[in-house]
Amino acid sequence: MRILLVNGPNLNTLGAREPEIYGTTTLAQIEAAVRARAAEFQADVRALQSNSEGAIVDWLQQEQADGDGLVINAGALAHYGIALRDAVAACGLPAVEVHISNVWRREEFRHASLLSPVVSGAIVGLGAHGYVLAVEALARIIQGAE
Repeated sequence: MRILLVNGPNLNTLGAREPEIYGTTTLAQIEAAVRARAAEFQADVRALQSNSEGAIVDWLQQEQADGDGLVINAGALAHYGIALRDAVAACGLPAVEVHISNVWRREEFRHASLLSPVVSGAIVGLGAHGYVLAVEALARIIQGAE
């Protein structure tokens, strides 16, 4: 099993960026936790972080044939990235959307996600641990348990 992990704009600054909102866990620590949990399901992880919507779309199109599922934190692109939304919908993979913060407790423009209608589920507001929960949920979906 192969899980694709995508992190969008500004998530490379996790650990330093607004720790009162996003916590102090770095992206490297998140990726390590995702890999460790995925290994328990005999899954490997391919990860990408990009600040560019086009780069994410290109990577997803290149990797989708070898992937079994997608965990995605699109960052701000979740709210306005139409090309990314279309790529996620077209890839045909079960997907779980992750938001570190509780978007409904923040600015109104964050309340709507373009990705939510095209993913299997979303984990919102549970901090960096949301990624690990997303791997668990995705593995169950891929294995047909959900």
